[in-house]
Amino acid sequence: MNCEQQKRRVVVGISGASGIIYAVHLLKILLESDAEVFYIPTAAALRILYDETGLDNFGDAVLSIAKNNDDILKNLKLCDIADFYAPPASGSFRFDAMAVLPCSMNTLGKIAHSIADNLLIRAADVALKERRKFVICPRETPLAYTHIENMRILSLAGAVIMPAAPSFYTKPKTIDELANFFSARVAQTMGFSQNNIKEWGL
Repeated sequence: MNCEQQKRRVVVGISGASGIIYAVHLLKILLESDAEVFYIPTAAALRILYDETGLDNFGDAVLSIAKNNDDILKNLKLCDIADFYAPPASGSFRFDAMAVLPCSMNTLGKIAHSIADNLLIRAADVALKERRKFVICPRETPLAYTHIENMRILSLAGAVIMPAAPSFYTKPKTIDELANFFSARVAQTMGFSQNNIKEWGL
């Protein structure tokens, strides 16, 4: 299979911060775009997934909002956070984009300083050094100066800093609608066009 025929590949890191619903919606949107999705959840992300959704794995969480489309999971690939032999650990693994959503301040700080002690940080390191599209969605408030400095470092390194802040001009009626809109914005920034995003003023 040549490069033109390959599915688009993306990496999604999911760290331990509130707002796991954003990650679930992003996975669904990317899978619906027929991307091959390699996702890397931290142990804290899995705990928060259960706390915030009552589900203990991201596959079931995606299915819960995917209108019973079981086939949607065929391109979803779980990567163990400790597995440095997984494909996203290497620059020779050609992925198109990466997002970290939500991104805790611990994860953000490690990425900013290349402290690659797990697969998520290593994959982020690869995204930066290989100049891939890279979106970081921090989830913290208020911000300390150190948080802001780490975001500055990552912005200079080529990452797009996209705080997990919802929009209300679309008048969302449910939390799912609110989360889906932000996650669609993230997918759009990763290079996946989103026809359901209403442009301001149009």
